[in-house]
Amino acid sequence: MNRIGFGTDIHRLEPGRPMVIGGIVIPSAFGPAGHSDGDVLLHAVTDALLGAVAAGDIGSHFPDTDERWRGADSTRFVLEALSLTRERGYRIANVDATIDLESPKLRPFIDAIRARVAELLAVDVDCVSVKAKTGEGLGPVGSGSAISATAAVLLERRS
Repeated sequence: MNRIGFGTDIHRLEPGRPMVIGGIVIPSAFGPAGHSDGDVLLHAVTDALLGAVAAGDIGSHFPDTDERWRGADSTRFVLEALSLTRERGYRIANVDATIDLESPKLRPFIDAIRARVAELLAVDVDCVSVKAKTGEGLGPVGSGSAISATAAVLLERRS
């Protein structure tokens, strides 16, 4: 039996914050505001994993009202969601994700992001797709005031 999960996240961009995407630091004067490190890609992947096994969402597991998660490295969220996925008898078949960001351009960093996400999820890099889009000048992403990400995961029952 296969299961699909979908996750999404968006954060406002603020000057002086580090831009962390998929566990990789991207040079930028702006970064996502958030209770944790604001890594929208890892937040979306976490939500997708949790959703695939009907285990709630990132906010129910790692609430922004809990000081334990202030400034937290979002790799912790992914690893805990992955552990829960495995406990329920599933493994990751593939991940498909999209990051929406006007600037900086992410093309030079996509391979490193894919490799880091694959490493975190303990899958081959060819099981992880990461795409980058701009907002074409429209909406909060297009105006440069936000970054967002979506992720879909396919889980397979472990044999």
